[in-house]
Amino acid sequence: MASNPILVPILGDQLTRTLASLRGRTKDDTVILMMEVWDEATYVKHHKQKITLIFSAMRHFADELSDAGWSVDYVKLTDPDNSGSFTGEVARAAERHDPRAIHIVEAGEWRVQQQIEEWPDKFACEVEVLPDDRFLCSHAEFKDWAEDRKHLTMEHFYREMRRKTGLLMNDDGKPKGGEWNLDKLNREPPKEEMNPPPVPNFDPDEITREIMDLVADQFRDHFGDLEPFRWPVTRDDAEKAADAFFAQRIEKFGPYQDAMVHGSDDMYHSMLSTSINLGLLDPLELCERAEKAYEDGAAPLNSVEGFIRQLIGWREYIRGFYWLKMPGLASDNKLNAQRALPEFFWTGETDMRCLSDCIRSTREDAHAHHIQRLMVLGNFCLLAGINPREVQDWYLIVYADAYEWVELPNVSAMILYADGGELATKPYAASGNYINKMSDYCKECRYSVSKKTGEDACPFNPLYWHFMDRHRDRLASNHRIGRIYSNWDRMDNAKKQAYLDSAQGFLDQLEPADKSWARG
Repeated sequence: MASNPILVPILGDQLTRTLASLRGRTKDDTVILMMEVWDEATYVKHHKQKITLIFSAMRHFADELSDAGWSVDYVKLTDPDNSGSFTGEVARAAERHDPRAIHIVEAGEWRVQQQIEEWPDKFACEVEVLPDDRFLCSHAEFKDWAEDRKHLTMEHFYREMRRKTGLLMNDDGKPKGGEWNLDKLNREPPKEEMNPPPVPNFDPDEITREIMDLVADQFRDHFGDLEPFRWPVTRDDAEKAADAFFAQRIEKFGPYQDAMVHGSDDMYHSMLSTSINLGLLDPLELCERAEKAYEDGAAPLNSVEGFIRQLIGWREYIRGFYWLKMPGLASDNKLNAQRALPEFFWTGETDMRCLSDCIRSTREDAHAHHIQRLMVLGNFCLLAGINPREVQDWYLIVYADAYEWVELPNVSAMILYADGGELATKPYAASGNYINKMSDYCKECRYSVSKKTGEDACPFNPLYWHFMDRHRDRLASNHRIGRIYSNWDRMDNAKKQAYLDSAQGFLDQLEPADKSWARG
């Protein structure tokens, strides 16, 4: 190894062999630094499987780099000299290796990026921060796109990304099939004849088992089950998971992507978000595979377009929105929601069958699919007026694919409307009717979805009108939902009061969560 090498710190969600900080580097003049640090594992009390996933993937990636001839300086969490922070570990590495420069790809999270931006003043060597070009849209590009727009509509952004990539585009610049967005074809409720194939499980190897023992010992009071652990932790296994999706599930992914079935946690979803967000899989490569599946006749256009939209549309848009709106987005609370998160979000002990099942899946697997997160768990938090900071913490903690850049805007702006409508054109509020239509949850629930008020009524029914009534001044002028108030106004006063009293009675009996679940 040459003296005064380039030091390349790689963060836990940057596990990509083609990372910008590695491209153009020579192995005899580079030291790669990877760090397991307490600050990141404990700033919220992450799900046990999430910590296991990230640390195991990091160790496997470090081994792959070492096997390929790179010099890797890996700091384990249990290293007695571990400072506990990224900055502290870079400082220690700088003492060990005396680098002439530090090259790092920008962080995914605003909090970590603030630390990195202090490094030029802390270290004697040059610090170069590189853009994360694993994303299609840079921060500057998104800012330029958003400038002077009254509404930051995702659909408009998505079309720009389609043009930029050429995905599902004809030579004349028009979308294949004649339409940009086929979401209207992707709202099928569950059918009895559905039989989703099982998602591949990846048995823990020796490295993962070592991490699981560490997590069981050091993070025993964190939320979630540690076993069974089934996530891919290497690129090879992530590719196998992708192969299984394209071979077995993409065909029906589109129509049933919003469907929910009790006990069926994966449905036809790809289950690739953990691998994508770690950096093990390239989103653009996955989109190209999806497009090829359509061209080969292996998947319908609506399934392929829906999958591609999630990656180059929503995922890219959410990241751009996050960086455009931070740090204010983290404290937004335009609806003044102040209620504490209920204890049952941690225990799952509720008679509401939909919520109980979604929380069970979350506890067991650190996973729930997007409609469960938005229209069951999120819808409840919106209607009940749960404090955004507590909801943000919960989502960040419990899901294995959750990083602040993707979790915060989805929760604060999309689910809770806490930004006042800059992202979503309307609150995603729904009564029990939506859940009944898109799931089998209501059939065996203790509550009756057909009852609107009273102790046996589905709580979503009165909570919906309670929410609409208390936010009328803000929402009545919204062109997408303003007409709903005509229905409210046609009700007699006794019916209105019954809705409000039923909702308030339900809210009053909610037990607030012990805050030690989220933060130590």
